[in-house]
Amino acid sequence: MLKLALSKAKKWYKYRCFDFSADRMDPISQGIVATTAAQQLPKLVTHKRQLFAASALAFLSGLAPDADIVIRSAEDPLLFLEYHRQFTHSLIFIPLGGLICALLGYYLLGKRAGLSFAVCYALCTVGYATHGLLDACTSYGTLLLWPFSDARIAWHTLPIVDPFLTFPLIAFCVARTKTGNVHWSRIALVWLLAFPVAGYLQRERATAVAAELAESRGHEVERLEVRPGFGNLLVWKSIYETHSDGEARYFVDAVHVGAGEKVYPGTAIKVLELADDFAWLDKSSQQAKDVERFRWFSDNYLSVDPNNPNRIVDMRYSMMPHEIKPFWGIELVPQHPATQHAVYSVTRTVEPGAFSVLGRMILGRDLTSQ
Repeated sequence: MLKLALSKAKKWYKYRCFDFSADRMDPISQGIVATTAAQQLPKLVTHKRQLFAASALAFLSGLAPDADIVIRSAEDPLLFLEYHRQFTHSLIFIPLGGLICALLGYYLLGKRAGLSFAVCYALCTVGYATHGLLDACTSYGTLLLWPFSDARIAWHTLPIVDPFLTFPLIAFCVARTKTGNVHWSRIALVWLLAFPVAGYLQRERATAVAAELAESRGHEVERLEVRPGFGNLLVWKSIYETHSDGEARYFVDAVHVGAGEKVYPGTAIKVLELADDFAWLDKSSQQAKDVERFRWFSDNYLSVDPNNPNRIVDMRYSMMPHEIKPFWGIELVPQHPATQHAVYSVTRTVEPGAFSVLGRMILGRDLTSQ
């Protein structure tokens, strides 16, 4: 029975977190990172009941910024792209976000556990503050400096889902809550901080390997980025833009940086040229405006879907790091009136054997060998 339960939990984490990986850090990671931060304040609580309430308040506050996903519009399918990871994730909003969480959390949990409102506010604010910073460590882009800047900050140092970060933190936080021993909190903090540091070092290694790969192909790189693969810091997706054979193209590859280095060559695709690829598009139409909104969101990594000539896709993301199978895109419809929006679509299909292939990449093995 226990083995069956563990199997189901593993399956849920794998696929549920993949659902979240398209646009946000998985909620388990967000909550437990917030809990880890709040448990660094041992003087605010005096007994286990308060510690449990404090941990719960921090956990829930760590999830709160993602409430922005409710900002959607049936008429404007791109509206949520503009508001997700926007004001609720900005640094300036943290005190207000913490206050909102404290107002709710104090009456639901804090007061019953004997925590003062001031303590609840401190715990909720610390928990809330971790969310935007953790998101910025990923590659999706977070508007930390809103409203002063609309730059999407992405440090590319953490994968959106990483069980090697999350599960140990859960264990450390549970041990802290059950034993009351503050040393578990310190261990959790060291574990937490080690991951973005390791991610930074791995990112630099992967960038160097990707640059060498482009040079070996005789390509002059105009821009190059690497992003952590799904659930690990060993396999990175490399994407660079270059002019080759008279046209701008993206080259997508996977790079393994472990004890050794290995490249998994991918494919290339033409960079979007709106005037050429969509010559029929009215520049003053809403669909043309939506292309520019999508361009901002995707950091201008746009191309035409190889399987749909009317669909523009974000090249930054795919399940397999060496493949061109984007998660999302917008479809332009020639028959649409000038005031109608483009159609937003998401493709998150996990093909059979995908995790097996990714596992071989993580281990640095040859994909053609058995």
